[in-house]
Order: sequence, then C-alpha cells, then structure tokens
Amino acid sequence: MRLNLRIWRQAGPDAKGRLEDYTAGNVSPDMSFLEMLDVVNEGLIRQGKDAIAFDSDCREGICGTCSLVVNGVAHGPDRGTTVCQLHMRRFKDGETITIEPWRAKAIPVIKDLVDDRTALDRIIAAGGFVSVNCGGAPDGNAIPIPKELSEAAMDSAACIGCGACVAACKNASAHLFLSAKISHLALLPQGQVERHRRVVTMIDQADAEGFGSCSNEGECEAVCPKEIPISNIARMTREYVRALLTAGK
Repeated sequence: MRLNLRIWRQAGPDAKGRLEDYTAGNVSPDMSFLEMLDVVNEGLIRQGKDAIAFDSDCREGICGTCSLVVNGVAHGPDRGTTVCQLHMRRFKDGETITIEPWRAKAIPVIKDLVDDRTALDRIIAAGGFVSVNCGGAPDGNAIPIPKELSEAAMDSAACIGCGACVAACKNASAHLFLSAKISHLALLPQGQVERHRRVVTMIDQADAEGFGSCSNEGECEAVCPKEIPISNIARMTREYVRALLTAGK
C-alpha cells in the first residue's frame, strides 16, 4: 500500500508544532502501525532528516507507552486495541492518516508524538499502592475473597495507565484511570486499611496536576484499550464521599 501521512512535528516542549506531510510506500497490510512508522523513520534517516519521535516499548499491548491519536481517535479505530496492536490492513491504499500526540495540559508534548505522562505516575505515587504488611504470597492467597469481587478487582487492575482516557475526554479528565486504580485496591481486603486516605490523596493529586472533571459522556470507555468500564467512576465517587464523611469534612 501507499499511504499519505500527516504527522505532528514539534521540536520541543516550548516550540510551536505543526502537521507535516509524508508518504509511506510499500506498506505491507501485515505491518503494525508502529512498524510502519519505523519504516518511515528509516527513510528519513537515510535522507539525513530528523526521525519522527514516538514512544513504544513492549509492542504487545501491555505497557501503554504507544500513545498516539490516529485520525482523531486515541489508539486508532480498533476498539480495545493499543496502537502497537493496530495493523495496516485496517487502512486502504491511498488513504490519508493523521497522527498526533495526546493533548492535555497535564500531559504536555516533549517532542513530536512523545508526551510527558509522569503526572499519571505521581497520582499512583500519591496513593495507588498497599503499604501495610500483607505477608507473603501464600498468606495473601489464604484470604477468602468472593469470586465476583476478585474478578471485578482484576478487571480494574487491567488498566495500563496509557492515558487514552485523558486524550479522548474534552475535559482532559483522568477519572477512568483514577477510578480503575482506586477500585482494584478498594475491592480487595488488603486495600481496606488505606481505603479512605487513598481515594482522597489520589484525587487531590489529580486536581493538582491539572486534570479536568468528568462529565460522564463515555469517550474514555470507548477508547480504553483494556475496555475499563465507567462504572468504576461511580465507585470512585462513592469511595470519595465515604472518605470525606468518615473524616468529618
């Protein structure tokens, strides 16, 4: 296939960005989207030009670093899929594809298609963990947990922290990410000791980072590569209200 690419180029965080046109020739339908970008970069390097900067790591849909907006959709047109799992057979010969980075005040562009997503890490550092001594793995496995709770916790823990929910939300809200991290610990007995402190500190940190509020429109759920449900947001709200009432605020 031969594809026309419109790719966001930005020299640095303070530089003015722009969309530039490129042509990708001899694209195999079996290539992944990132492999196609690798081929484009090889051509640019041979010409002595600056390669397009983009993030990737596992390329297996696990790490969440392949943060790209493809034709206006975070992670591209396939539901429940990261960009690294998106294949070029999804596109047609001669098609024009626009590729941009995440866009949010709390997730600024570093260069080209690379974003600074350390704000999400700081939210986790604020409370997305269990610090009490739960014993070793055998001790943890000995705690009886109802199957429906363990499955709900695992579904929430599937969040890879990619930030697609932020990129898709018109308010740049991180509520789906927040609620997934809060839910999977709040549902397990090991997370009960820090339950109230966790939800308050994580939400406070998200506000401090500049993420917006949720208006419950569902764009986040639609683009989440792990299909995290927005029912987690309702659970997070209940957790937050309960924590404030318990603290007497």
